[in-house]
Order: sequence, then C-alpha cells, then structure tokens
Amino acid sequence: MHVLDIRPQPPGSGSTLARFDLQLVEGVRLYNLKLSEKPDGRRRVFAPSAFGTAAATFTTDIADQIVHAASAALGENPHDRRAA
Repeated sequence: MHVLDIRPQPPGSGSTLARFDLQLVEGVRLYNLKLSEKPDGRRRVFAPSAFGTAAATFTTDIADQIVHAASAALGENPHDRRAA
C-alpha cells in the first residue's frame, strides 16, 4: 500500500483533512479518496461516490491501514495522535 499523492484541504473544509490517491496493491489504484476526522478525533477514509453510492468500500482492517498510510503521508505519526 502506497500513497501516490496527497492534497491537504484548506481550513474551513469541514471534517475533510485531505484528498489522496492510493496504490492499494500492485495493479490496483484508487483516486480521490477522502481522509476525514470525526469529532472524537478518530479518522476515517471514504471512497468517492458514483451514481449516488460508494465506488468502493473497505473492511475495518484495510480502512485502518489506509488511514495510517494517509496520516503518515501528511507527515504525522498516527501512533502519536492516539496517545494524545
């Protein structure tokens, strides 16, 4: 799993922290994923929608790995965030 590009969102973008592109495994790339933060500080990842529904979904384990990769690409250590 590798973040190809990450685009931090400007202040005032609500709960959205960044948009990013991800190579999930060799030969599978996902574009314009959204990294968001809930009021309790937990982060989530969302795939873009197509025709009113999610274009992709992730198991909890994969979603956690994607959040970790995106947070690291933003220059943050997710383990430090959890300790705070």
